[in-house]
Amino acid sequence: GIYILIAVGAVMMLVGFLGCYGAIQESQCLLGTFFTCLVILFACEVAAGIWGFVNKDQIAKDVKQFYDQAFQQALMADTSETNNGKAVVKTFHETLDCCGPDNAIGAITPLWREDLCPKKDSIMKVFETSSCHRKIDELFSGKLYLIGIAAIVVAVIMIFEMILSMVLCCGIRNSSVY
Repeated sequence: GIYILIAVGAVMMLVGFLGCYGAIQESQCLLGTFFTCLVILFACEVAAGIWGFVNKDQIAKDVKQFYDQAFQQALMADTSETNNGKAVVKTFHETLDCCGPDNAIGAITPLWREDLCPKKDSIMKVFETSSCHRKIDELFSGKLYLIGIAAIVVAVIMIFEMILSMVLCCGIRNSSVY
């Protein structure tokens, strides 16, 4: 997943460079390439959104499986040492306000591994903490509209970018040479 994010970031940097440099140099070729890249990225975003909506149950299952692997890795580590599993688990716990998976080990984890779960004021709040599996399910079922709204906002911004790049490209073509 990290390599995909790095590749997408590099492509976005290249596309942004094409747009900025094309606008500064008033180059129709660079602005046309910028527009074409935006259309391709827009199509990929729409395809990924549709795929994600259709396969949301599978994605939630994969996220829970990833969490379980990180949780096991964090449990195997010593309390003093730091590892990737512990960092991932702590991020899940702090973001979703949960602690542990849906099994017995997850239920008693706050009592013997205080370094993994968010700090609670009283012992009653420790037992009120819900499992991360339940919180992940709630995120993908109840909060799916927030992900959709973010995707729509990004899509609208990309549409404006495409419109403005074409307006600039046509304006360069129709402008008189000094």
